[in-house]
Order: sequence, then C-alpha cells, then structure tokens
Amino acid sequence: MFGFTKKPAVSTDLAKIDSLLSRGVEDVFVKESLKAKLLSGKRLRIKLGIDPTSRNIHLGRAVTLRKLREFQRLGHQVVFLIGDFTAQIGDASDKLSKRPMLSSDAVKENMKTYIDQVGKILDISQIEVVYNSKWLSKLGFAEICNLADSFSVQQMSARRNFADRFEKGEEVSLREFMYPLMQGYDSVPIRADVEIGGFDQLFNLKAGRIIQRYYGQPEQDVLTTQMLEGTDGRKMSSSWGNIIAINDAPKEMFGKILSLKDELIGKYFLLCTEVGESEITEMERQTQEGSVNPKDLKIKLAKLIVTEYHSASDADKAEKDFQTTFAEKGVPEDAPKTTVATGELLVDVLVREKIVDSKSEFRRLLTEGAIKDAESGEVIQKPDFSLGKNQVFKVGKRRFLKVEVK
Repeated sequence: MFGFTKKPAVSTDLAKIDSLLSRGVEDVFVKESLKAKLLSGKRLRIKLGIDPTSRNIHLGRAVTLRKLREFQRLGHQVVFLIGDFTAQIGDASDKLSKRPMLSSDAVKENMKTYIDQVGKILDISQIEVVYNSKWLSKLGFAEICNLADSFSVQQMSARRNFADRFEKGEEVSLREFMYPLMQGYDSVPIRADVEIGGFDQLFNLKAGRIIQRYYGQPEQDVLTTQMLEGTDGRKMSSSWGNIIAINDAPKEMFGKILSLKDELIGKYFLLCTEVGESEITEMERQTQEGSVNPKDLKIKLAKLIVTEYHSASDADKAEKDFQTTFAEKGVPEDAPKTTVATGELLVDVLVREKIVDSKSEFRRLLTEGAIKDAESGEVIQKPDFSLGKNQVFKVGKRRFLKVEVK
C-alpha cells in the first residue's frame, strides 16, 4: 500500500464534476447519488481493479485509469486493486467461451511492471495499492457459502454472455459463477464508495453493491466508461492481439495509431486525450465534409498519445521515423542492429533481439508473409531461413532489424 503525508483538498467544482460524470461515460448507477456525494465535499474511496492477465496495460484499460485520475484530481482517495487472485480464476465478462485459469507464477510475471505503468497516468504517491489475494486467499468454505448466498442461480444465469452460451449448449463452469462474487467482495474490505470499470464490467460492479449490502455496508455507486476499439475495430483485448500498450515503444505506438480506422479518430481523441469535446466535434465535422485529411488528424492524435506516455521529443522522432519509413519507404536510422554468426537461424535472432516475442509469433508472421528483406522486398518464406549475408529485415509494418554477418 502506498501512503501519503498530506491529503489534498477535495474540490466540488461543478464543471469538473459534470465532465467527470459525462465524458467517455457509458453509465452511472446511481448518478444522482454519486453527484450528490461529489458535491458534498466528502473524500470518497474510489475503487478500480485490474486483473494482470497480460503484461501490458493497453489504452482500453487506460480509459478507466484516466477516469480514476479525474477523481484523484478532485482530491478523492483512489484505491487501485491488482487482482492477483481473481486473475487466476478468470473473468468471463467479455468471453463467449470458458476462460482458462492462470497459474500464480504467470500472474506474478504479468504484474511485475504494473505499478510503473499505472504511474504513467496516476500520481502513485497519492493512491492505495492493494492485492485481493490478501483476503480472497483466506476465505474458507463457510465464508464462501455465506458469500454465495447473496446471489441466486437465476441472477447468474441471466447474465448476457452466460445466457448466450446456455442457448448454444456450451458449458458454463461454477468457477465462472464465482468470479462476480469475488470481485464484488473486494469492495467490502476496501469499503468502496465508488467503483469504476469498463461497460463490460457492469454486472461485476453491481455485484459489489449487492455484497456490500449483504455485509451491512452502504452500497457503492458505479461508473462505467465507454469501451475502446483496438487496431482491428474490435474491442481492444490482449487475447485478440489488437492492443496499443501504454509501454509500447514510441515508434510502435505512433505507427499503431496511424493504422486506426478513420471512424475511430474522434473516439480516441475523446477517451485517450484531454482535447476539448467541442474541438473533437469540430474535427469530426471537418472529416465528414472532407475539409481535413484523416491522416493529419491521426498524426496529431498519435503525437498527443506518445507525448503523454513518453515525451514530446519521442513523439517528434516517431513522426520523423514514420515519414522516413512509410512516406519515403526507407529504413529508420535508429533501427536496431545485431551481429550474428554465419548460418544462424533468423527465427533465433529475431527472438533473441526481441523483435518478435516468440517462435510461434515468428511462424504466424511468416505464414502471413509479414517478414521481408527490407531493401529488396523479398518475402521470407522458410521457417529455417539461415543468415549468410548482411541484410535488413522488416517484420510486420513497423519493426526492423539490421543484421551484420561475421
């Protein structure tokens, strides 16, 4: 848990509160209650939980973290919960099939840099960081049965994705029924006044209200944010590989944003930047009229996002690299270099130099024709391609490696 020496004053600025309750917000339950609490001047405990099911926090998850920052800037107490226990169980909120359990070792590896990543958005010195294994791992069967008594099978079965799977004759495990109970129970030891999350979390967030009431606590208010689409237009999800991670290298982040569908430009400005809503509306109008090139707006968007998570100089350099690589069809000046022995396999070198994450990713990219000689354009097709001369390889759209053979 991170403590602080001096609590900031609580602001009741009406304009900021109205923006907090509307910008990028999908739903507030119960809005009148939450607004009254915010205007009261009471310091509220605001809970956000993230399960470390992958190593990287992406822009989709950053939407809720940015909303959390608005509460923090108003002087409220942010409680950031890392679901190291619930990550092992698996949240079925956005899944159309059973989610596999993760090992505790995998979860520990995933969350190694979470605090550093969160620190790109929140003032870490002013938040509480908690891990739900602290209490969930200690619950015995008697307490779990008490907890389970707060929900009915009918309530769980009515959940949309569960109902869809029942209709298709697909299995839904009791473990998946348990997840909302665990996330809801987290609000009890935290004594949350408010919990926020993505709109797909609404069922779990409302479970917190039910369970707090069951344990004799006041019910938390719930705020859900709009969902952010990934680079392929579907909901941003690590399991789909369509994410823009907040710790992506500047050049990688810039290039991914430039590859977005034009219709997502306004939404990304709304959910990922602090550009005013009136300015965003004007940009969308100009785009529809054809008086502005969507590519120019994406460059502006990419520079803002890279600046937030890296720096302005990184954003300028990423733009220059983009122009060099794509507009001029060149190779970035700072493309990584490595020296290899004659006969080494390309797959081993790309994995070692972290150009690809794994041999399986290499094979997938190879199948897609996405690994090329950057200078000749020749597509690499052999999985056992060996190195025998100096070459520059292009992997996907934005990754390069200069290879010098000894």
